[in-house]
Amino acid sequence: MTDEKNTPKPEDQAAAPAQPEAKPPWLDKPVTPEHADAMDDPDVAALAAGVEGAVLSADAFAGELTITIDPAKLVDACRFLKKERGFKFLVDMTAVDWPEREEGRFDVIYWMHRFDDSRRIRLRIVAGEEQSVPTVTGVWKTSNWMEREVYDMFGIVFDGHPNLERILLWEGFNGHPLRKDFPVEGIDTGAAVQPDVYPEGGGPLTEEEGGA
Repeated sequence: MTDEKNTPKPEDQAAAPAQPEAKPPWLDKPVTPEHADAMDDPDVAALAAGVEGAVLSADAFAGELTITIDPAKLVDACRFLKKERGFKFLVDMTAVDWPEREEGRFDVIYWMHRFDDSRRIRLRIVAGEEQSVPTVTGVWKTSNWMEREVYDMFGIVFDGHPNLERILLWEGFNGHPLRKDFPVEGIDTGAAVQPDVYPEGGGPLTEEEGGA
């Protein structure tokens, strides 16, 4: 004989919450990525052998490879990676500002891509505030605009650039907005406010003349 009080009713069974689905392993117990020495990476080893003294260190982190390069060997390293290792596409370049760092204020970063296996690597050089960086426009023409943007935003000078001038801001702008000491509220840019100049008999029409 069954106990009707303890027997679940069909409507109660239907209302029971569904059990959550099991999470995939990378979400169930996520592991924080760690830095690892990458000097034995095939591309790093090839670069170190092909351009003596170019590689200062190599770091693998979260599936990404960063190679720190001697600035004096930058152009040779880029040319070797393009011609010998298939990194034909310079995806982007930028800089990072470390105002208090004794090693050198700026990191200049280059991302390059290899189409054969869709691999990307990152090159990094360290430059002091008054130190210029060799241009890589002779390796990748597209770096012309990228280097101009870094020059504009950070004030880093690229030796040998064919036309190093601002690309986003006007010549005479006071400062470099992506430096960390650039005031958030902005500064006097030094820009002159020019009045509108019209040719003789020109200019906006008055309401009487049919203007807005």
